Amino acid sequence: MAEVTTVELKRDCVAIQIPVGTEVSLKAGTPVDIAQTLGGNFTVHSMGGLFRIDGKDADALGVEAPPAVVEGAEKGETSGTASDDEIWGALKTCFDPEIPVNIVDLGLVYDMQCEADDTGKNKVSVKMTLTAPGCGMGPAIAKDAQDKILALSGVADASVEVVWDPPWHQSMISPEGRKILGIE
Repeated sequence: MAEVTTVELKRDCVAIQIPVGTEVSLKAGTPVDIAQTLGGNFTVHSMGGLFRIDGKDADALGVEAPPAVVEGAEKGETSGTASDDEIWGALKTCFDPEIPVNIVDLGLVYDMQCEADDTGKNKVSVKMTLTAPGCGMGPAIAKDAQDKILALSGVADASVEVVWDPPWHQSMISPEGRKILGIE
């Protein structure tokens, strides 16, 4: 089980309420328990609920930005295209804020296509799903995936679409994901 750290917010910061996906402002001085730090973001428990705080707001928690935010935070300007492996690697840095497994190993990414545009850079298209159709975190998770793909050198455009067919089920979790979750 992950270690939980309790801190007091150093400043007001924007958070996304889990699982509804509503943006809220958490006020300076609010005590929060940092429950998960994965993919460059924080999952915190406060005021009887769960919230996702972006890694760029790590200073509000009084901690350093996680490595996933620092690495690749600035889009490279080199020519050429990003490789499929680089794109899949970026997707593996995206996490559901309630589950400590990346979206690829959870089996949420159904398709990834990339093609070179007129400038020789990639245009990337991803189709993914969520573990439950009613999850309000879909837009936040999709945006996180899109931002991480766009941070890759050689990517000019990226779109991430949330789809519901086929419906997700636990059998889609990779062996690595199953190991992390203690399934099997």
